[in-house]
Amino acid sequence: MAQDTTAAADASGFNTFTQDYAKFCATPEGEQVFYALEGGKIVRVKLDDGAWQPTSWGEPPALPGGSWDGVPMESPIPNLAGEGPYKPTWDSLLQYDVPDWYRDAKFGIWAHWTPQCVPEAGDWYARRMYMEGDKDYKYQLQHYGPTSRFGYKDLCAQWTLLNWQPDELIARYKKAGAKFFITVANHHDSFDSWNSKHQPWNAVNMGPHRDVVGGWAKAARDQGLRLGVTVHQARNWWWFQTAHGADKAGALAGVPYDGRMTMADGKEQWWEGYDPHRIYGVKHPANALPDISYVKNFYDRTRDLIEQHNPDLLYFDNSLFPLGWGGMNIGAFYYNHSLQMNGGKMEGVINIKEVPDKYAKSVVADYERGLTDKIMPYAWQSETCIGDWHYDRALYDKPGEYGGYLQPRDVIHWLIDTVSKNGTFILNVPGKPDGTIDSKEVAVVDRITDWMSVNGEAIYETRPWKVYGEGPNSIKAGSFQGNSVSQLGEKDIRFTRSKDGKAVFAIALGWPAGEVVVQALGTASPNAPGKVERVELLGTGEKVRWRQAADGLHVELPKTYKPVVDYAAALKVSL
Repeated sequence: MAQDTTAAADASGFNTFTQDYAKFCATPEGEQVFYALEGGKIVRVKLDDGAWQPTSWGEPPALPGGSWDGVPMESPIPNLAGEGPYKPTWDSLLQYDVPDWYRDAKFGIWAHWTPQCVPEAGDWYARRMYMEGDKDYKYQLQHYGPTSRFGYKDLCAQWTLLNWQPDELIARYKKAGAKFFITVANHHDSFDSWNSKHQPWNAVNMGPHRDVVGGWAKAARDQGLRLGVTVHQARNWWWFQTAHGADKAGALAGVPYDGRMTMADGKEQWWEGYDPHRIYGVKHPANALPDISYVKNFYDRTRDLIEQHNPDLLYFDNSLFPLGWGGMNIGAFYYNHSLQMNGGKMEGVINIKEVPDKYAKSVVADYERGLTDKIMPYAWQSETCIGDWHYDRALYDKPGEYGGYLQPRDVIHWLIDTVSKNGTFILNVPGKPDGTIDSKEVAVVDRITDWMSVNGEAIYETRPWKVYGEGPNSIKAGSFQGNSVSQLGEKDIRFTRSKDGKAVFAIALGWPAGEVVVQALGTASPNAPGKVERVELLGTGEKVRWRQAADGLHVELPKTYKPVVDYAAALKVSL
C-alpha cells in the first residue's frame, strides 16, 4: 500500500470542513493527512512516497452510509442547494421536467477547448505527457523538453486564442443548424475557462487573458442560441496524479516531474504566485478518498460558473452527479437557480451519464459517442466529435476533403437516428490553440449546413412517432457504439413527427435510386398510421408520385431533382 497507516485507528476529521482547498494544497507533503476505506472502516493515512503509484480514472469504493465517487451523500455543510423546491436527493430531483426549448432544439455544437489543444495532439494530452513511453510523453519531450522543467502548467500560458472570433464561429454554427452552443468550462486538467473566483489557474489570469466562457456566451446569446457549459473537473483528483511521477529510465531517471513544484518554486518565474498543486492536485495514496476541501472547491467553482454565466445546460462528464454531496447539491442549486432566473419556469438542463432508469426523469442522460436501440421514454442526449475531443492535427493531415474527420454523411445519420428515438444530438468541433478551426472542419460543418437548411423541418420541434424506424441494418446500442451508423443506408428509414401529430417524416438514410416502400405507413401495418393525404419531398416543390397500399407507402422521388448533398431524403407525410 502506498501509505503510512500509523494513525489508522483515528478517522476523526473525515468529511469535516476545516480548511479550504488552497490551504490543503499548500500543506507540506509530509504533513498532509488523507482518508481511505480499509477493512470496511474509514482510516487516516499518509503518503508513502516510495510505494506510490499514479491513479487513473478513479474507482473509489462505496462508503458505509452511502457515497458516490468516494464521497458521502450527506453534506457536512448546510444550505448548499439554494432557495427553492429542489433538494439534494434523487426523490426531489425527480420533480424535474425537461424544458420545451431543449426538446425542440435537437442539435447543438460544442467547442472542446482547453490548454490541452496547444500541442495539437488530441485528447488527454495533459495526463499522457507524464506517462513515460506514451506517444504524448515523446511528443512533449521532443517539442518542449523534459516535464521536470516544462510541464502542463507552462502549456497553459501558450493557449493564446489570438485569432479567436467567437461571433464568426457562432454564425457558422447557427447557419449549420445548431440551436444551442456548448463550451468546455474546465476539463480534467482543472484549468477554468472563465474568470473563476475559486481557481486562480484560469483563462483571465493567463493564456488568452479572456473570459472564454463569457465570450462564447455573449456571441451565442446575441445570435439567439442557448448556452451550455461542460464540467469535467471532478476527476482531477485521480486523473492528474501522473504529474507527480518521474522517469524510470534514461538520463533523468528519478527526477520528479513538475507536479512536485510548490508556489515557492515559482519565484521569478512567469507563474509566480500560483500553486501548481491547484491544477495537478496533491500527490496522494492510490486509495485516498477525495478530501472534503477538494469537494467543496468543486462545488464552489461550479456554483460560481452558474452564477456568472447562467447556462441553459450544465453537463458533467461523470456517471451520475460527481463527488457525492458536492454534485447532488450543485444539481439542486442549478435547478433552483433556473427557476429564480426565469420567473419560476424551469429552463435548465443537466447532463450526466450512466443514469439508471429509475432516475432518468430527473436529468437528461448523456450517451458519449453512443446511441440507443429504442425510443426512450424521457429526453436523452447523444454526443460525439468530428475527430478527437481536443484538436488533433494528424486528422487534418490525412488525405481527402474531410481528412480523418467524421464524414458529414455519418453526422447526419447519427443526428437523424438520435432524434427518431427522442434524443438530442451534440457535435464537438475542436478548436486550434489560436482560436480557429481548420479548413477540413469547416468543410464538414458546411456540408451539415447543406442538409439541415433543406431538411430541418423533419428535425426541429419534432417528437418520436410510434416506431423509430425500419430497414435491414441496425446500430449498436450504448456508449461508444455510435460509429455503427456507418452501416446504415438508403433502405433504412427513420421516423419523426410534428408536435401536432398531423405529419410524419419518413427519412431514408441515403438517396434511393428506385421506389421507396415505407412499410410502417401501409394500411395493413400494425402501427395503424391512418390514411395518407399528401406526400412531399422536403427541398423541392415538385410533385411526388405515391400510393398507400397494404404493404406500405410507395413513393417515387422526382428523377430531375438533384440535392446538394444526398445523405438522406426526408419525406413529409400528411395524415
